[in-house]
Amino acid sequence: MCPGSADMFWSCRQSIFAEMKKKFSQVESAAEEPRVLCIIQDTTNSKTVNERVTLNLPASTPLKRLFEDVASKVGYVNGTFDLVWGNGDNVTDTQTPIDQNSDKTILDAGFEPGKKNFLHLTDKDGEQPHIMPEESGTTDDSAQDRLIGPLPREGSVGCTNDYVSQSYSYSSVLSKSETGYVGLVNQAMTCYLNSLLQTLFMTPEFRNALYKWEFEESEEDPVTSIPYQLQRLFVLLQTSKKRAIETTDVTRSFGWDSSEAWQQHDVQELCRVMFDALEQKWKQTEQADLINQLYQGKLKDYVRCLECGYEGWRIDTYLDIPLVIRPYGSNQAFASVEEALHAFIQPEILDGPNQYFCERCKKKCDARKGLRFLHFPYLLTLQLKRFDFDYTTMHRIKLNDRMTFPEELDMSVFIDVEDEKSPQTESCTDSGAENEGSCHSDQMSNDFSNDDGVDEGICLESNSAAERISKAGSEKSSLLYELFSVMVHSGSAAGGHYYACIKSFSDDQWYSFNDQHVSKITQEDIKKTYGGSSGSRGYYSSAFASSTNAYMLIYRLKDPTRNAKFLEAHEYPEHIKQLVQKERELEEQEKRQREIERNTCKIKLFCMHPTKQIMMENKLEVHKDRTLKEAVEIAYKLMDLEEAVPLDCCRLVKYDEFHDYLERSYEGEEDTPMGLLLGGVKSTYMFDLLLETRRPDQVFQCYKPGEVMVKVHVVDLKTESVAPPISIRAYLNQTVSEFKQLISKATHLPAETMRVVLERCYNDLRLLNVSSKTLKAEGFFRSNKVFIESSESLDRHVAYTDSHLWKLLDRHANTIRLYVSLPEQSPGSQFRRAVYQKSSGDSGNLDEGCERVKGPVGNMKSVEAILEESTEKLKSLSLQQQQEGDNGDSSKSTEASDFENIESPLNEIDSSTSAENRELENQIQISDPENLQSEERSDSDVNNDRSTSSVDSDILSSSHSSDTLCNVDNAPLPLANGLDSHSITSSRRSKANQGKKETWDTAEEDSGTDSEYDESGKSRGEAQYMYFKSEPYAADEGSGEGQKWLMVHVDKRITLSAFKQHLEPFVGVPSSHFKVFRVYASNQEFESVRLNETLSSFSDDNKITIRLGRALKKGEYRVKVYQLLVNEPEPCKFLLDAVFAKGMTVRQSKEELLPQLREQCGLDLTIDRFRLRKKTWKNPGTVFLDYHIYEEDINISSNWEVFLEILDGVEKMKSMSQLAVLSRRWRPSEMKLDSFQEVVLESSSVEELKEKLSEISGIPLENIEFAKGRGTFPCDISILEIHQDLDWNPKVSTLNVWPLYICDDGAVIFYRDKTEELMELTDEQRNELMKKESSRLQKTGHRVTYSPRKEKALKIYLDGAPNKDLTQD
Repeated sequence: MCPGSADMFWSCRQSIFAEMKKKFSQVESAAEEPRVLCIIQDTTNSKTVNERVTLNLPASTPLKRLFEDVASKVGYVNGTFDLVWGNGDNVTDTQTPIDQNSDKTILDAGFEPGKKNFLHLTDKDGEQPHIMPEESGTTDDSAQDRLIGPLPREGSVGCTNDYVSQSYSYSSVLSKSETGYVGLVNQAMTCYLNSLLQTLFMTPEFRNALYKWEFEESEEDPVTSIPYQLQRLFVLLQTSKKRAIETTDVTRSFGWDSSEAWQQHDVQELCRVMFDALEQKWKQTEQADLINQLYQGKLKDYVRCLECGYEGWRIDTYLDIPLVIRPYGSNQAFASVEEALHAFIQPEILDGPNQYFCERCKKKCDARKGLRFLHFPYLLTLQLKRFDFDYTTMHRIKLNDRMTFPEELDMSVFIDVEDEKSPQTESCTDSGAENEGSCHSDQMSNDFSNDDGVDEGICLESNSAAERISKAGSEKSSLLYELFSVMVHSGSAAGGHYYACIKSFSDDQWYSFNDQHVSKITQEDIKKTYGGSSGSRGYYSSAFASSTNAYMLIYRLKDPTRNAKFLEAHEYPEHIKQLVQKERELEEQEKRQREIERNTCKIKLFCMHPTKQIMMENKLEVHKDRTLKEAVEIAYKLMDLEEAVPLDCCRLVKYDEFHDYLERSYEGEEDTPMGLLLGGVKSTYMFDLLLETRRPDQVFQCYKPGEVMVKVHVVDLKTESVAPPISIRAYLNQTVSEFKQLISKATHLPAETMRVVLERCYNDLRLLNVSSKTLKAEGFFRSNKVFIESSESLDRHVAYTDSHLWKLLDRHANTIRLYVSLPEQSPGSQFRRAVYQKSSGDSGNLDEGCERVKGPVGNMKSVEAILEESTEKLKSLSLQQQQEGDNGDSSKSTEASDFENIESPLNEIDSSTSAENRELENQIQISDPENLQSEERSDSDVNNDRSTSSVDSDILSSSHSSDTLCNVDNAPLPLANGLDSHSITSSRRSKANQGKKETWDTAEEDSGTDSEYDESGKSRGEAQYMYFKSEPYAADEGSGEGQKWLMVHVDKRITLSAFKQHLEPFVGVPSSHFKVFRVYASNQEFESVRLNETLSSFSDDNKITIRLGRALKKGEYRVKVYQLLVNEPEPCKFLLDAVFAKGMTVRQSKEELLPQLREQCGLDLTIDRFRLRKKTWKNPGTVFLDYHIYEEDINISSNWEVFLEILDGVEKMKSMSQLAVLSRRWRPSEMKLDSFQEVVLESSSVEELKEKLSEISGIPLENIEFAKGRGTFPCDISILEIHQDLDWNPKVSTLNVWPLYICDDGAVIFYRDKTEELMELTDEQRNELMKKESSRLQKTGHRVTYSPRKEKALKIYLDGAPNKDLTQD
């Protein structure tokens, strides 16, 4: 080597090492470099808004590279979209697009390593991103990782590029596969249908024949025509530019509804049913025999006598050949299709007990029975019988054993020429319909169809043997078939997925048709569908084999004279050319419509109707290129304002409906496209539009971004009213002083004496008294509500929380409007006025008219005293009312005309309080009204014989609507109309009694609420003013004839107890004698019973129903009493509702029940003639003893249920240590059961039980056998089963152990005499008894038989609709 060469070699080597070192250092530094996780959401399209793209990039990645990676991932052209920050706190401006051309790294641009960085992909300049064009033919299929098998659901992770990738492409949803073939959309579980349809489409002979058939619209409805819908589908598969098309039109022609899409069926079964349907539809046409010509073969089913050679046979036709995977009883599967075909025609010897009766020999002889192929069809279908039945587990199973199949199959070896040389001593039998599928049971299914016109061997017999041999020989020489379709099943016998591997006859390329996905595959991929594993083919090999394997194979005969090619476009019949043109036009129309949809802005539109004053809502759809002026015209017509206001008095403004906030107006932008104004076409917008209107003499106000909206309510202390809002706009950096000047200009009130109160949220009223503070510092936001008062009164010098203004606003914020339905016998409004004129006098002063709640609990009167005083007051007022007679003015009598019978309820107050109730009240003393609390209970309706489930009213009630939003009524309304705290939703309704003048009436609140007093009873703050105002109300039609209603304005901080006392004068009875039910949207009523809780869960316009009846006090429970009738067909009978109380004994409750049982149920009992016992569903349980105390010895709850049992004699149960069981004797010799008898045991001893049973029955003790009853009382069982089905004579010494577990009263014990023989029944007697027992048990509902869900049969309805005859399956 020369020195120069050596130097060059070493320098090259050195440079290579340096380059490698540099690369390694880069790799090393990259490994140490922090990475940034970017999550990109595409907001440009409604279909993609839920998709996410995730990129994990090195922190040094330039922004340019980020955009390139995103474009590659989502399939958009780089530069046609923007990226903006999503929700996050790492940047201040979330709307400014990230600079695509910047050289900054993502770390410098504000991306944070180790955190999720959310980005939104948005339109660029109002234009949607351009979809990246697909490059066909550039993919190297061999390099792709193919998946031959079922496609995972969309969005799943880990699937290969041929199907679904984590990097989604929107173009792939719409554009055709690179293979040029179109897929079929899976409706739900229609993969089996898609596989068959694609196979038929890829069969040239079938497709060409289908195209030649012409649909006559005059003769048939196109919707129900199966051939026509198949024609349309094939045309779309051939010409559509979509990636996949729907099959709903085809399934609709089958007569299927949407439920059929959720039924998976066998593809071979579908093939048979569809071919039958096509044959029926094609009758009397050129295609009438198409299915038979293409798919039908013939075979001979024969039996040959081995002694004389006589052969009996018949000819059968077939459309497919079923091949057994594993022979019956064998552990070894067939290795190949050829091996299975040989087994199919292998004859069996009939000998021994299976000998055949020979017609010629006239005796039973040994014979050979088998099948012989006579003719193979042009299209040969082989079904691999992979579904079998396991008689060990009694379940269907799938055999996944390996079975190979050749690409070319020579069927000539399966036609036996030698058999054709037999003498003409054969007997031909007509196969007929009843003999259909008569074949070897292990090898052939009864799927063969027969045709009455099929030649059954007569022609063969007329020919000479030489001719037949010649014909058979020529057929053998041309029976080479080539495989072109493999229908694959993946899954188990319980369910799975079908797809098809099909070879195109155009280019001999194999393709996988997997629903909407079509991809190229190779011969190696076909071999993967053989099934099995690489190991030995043992018995258990199927269990560990792949579940993806071939299920149906279709071969085509290799015959150049018959092999057809697909029709070219110029060869189409004229009707197909027209159909192609029609479908293309429809597809283009769809494409144009999609394009319009893609460029249409859809946004919520609101408008306050200028005359009706209700807020209307609609959806505005406008093309992104339409101008703002054109959009106003569209919105104007959409809201139907033509007769209400001129078009030039309307404009569109940006609006936030949630906050009722006008964000900005669009002055001077009338010609700007809506796409630019709205920020592009989006699936959802973060704002809405408002169509604002004005009067012709008004001028629109300019709304600038950054302004806040303030609704100003003017308060008048003299009239105690709050005016409707005036809207003004302010800036957050304005001071309170500047804000007052702004309000002064709008309201013409002096700013010097102005008090401004901000309602920041519900019940948060803040006086703005620091002039230099900014509105932002005071808590102003987008939309705000303030109250102003600007009078010269001394009230402004009083401390704010003691001022008249604060009290008025506090009351205003907490007042709700309720509609109260009164019982028919209530006295009404005339009575109310008399009461409140007396109580409030003539004073109009707020402090005098509203009496304070008493502070300390100790100063409060007891509820009994209050009710007694109230009752006396009501009596005296009623007498006064009678004495006044007609002295009252005419207006009063007119106002009260709707309310009658004023006196009668009051006169009955004393009598309505029964002696029992008084006694109960004396037993359960309630010291203060704060403790008047009970459990929630549900309405038991007016009748006592039905009830609803108990639901806690706190859970069902909705919280009060947002008080930060104000109403938009346009006339000054007094405070009583509740204008204060309605949400914008409330403000949209038209209010009743608008503009009516009212006065504020008050009543003393007698009990503290939870918010006023802590547990020790100390006052938490100043006394509250509880407002209550009511007036008669005319309800809508349909609310009940003669129904009396009150419209009540009430402070929602009032307790239920106080609310009920306010209602006493209107109901006419004390509050303890009526109940309050809250009515929900579904008209379902639930009782409100927690007396110390406030009305805070109620909201405006809630409805309340008042029902007369005993209301519960604290510690009381409403109990449903049922009668236990152990020997009646229905052992549980409802009697009445009663009230039990905590601390009451069982005997006291029985005393309470006696008069009610007498009056309501007609049961005249003495206290010792009945018992009470626990009720669990229909099962009787623990017997309650007279000295037991509720809540101490017996747990009790709301809607409790109890059994009342009438005794035949003296009560035997005296102690809790005793055990009461219900015994019933079984008499096997008579096949009958005796009535129930109660047995009271002193212990749980089995010996004692037997002694007692022996005592009441007379059976010797040693012959007693017993068994515990099963199920719900009365433990009914068929008398045909009781003798052997029950667990008789258990080997236990006590009753409270397994398997008896009898630990409580009420268990059912059957017993019998073991020496008594079972009656022998004839079949007739048994059948008669079975019918009677079945009828009896069905009536009682004690026998429930399990009926597994049957698999729905696959049917195609030729008339396009399923037959309604339920007898057909």
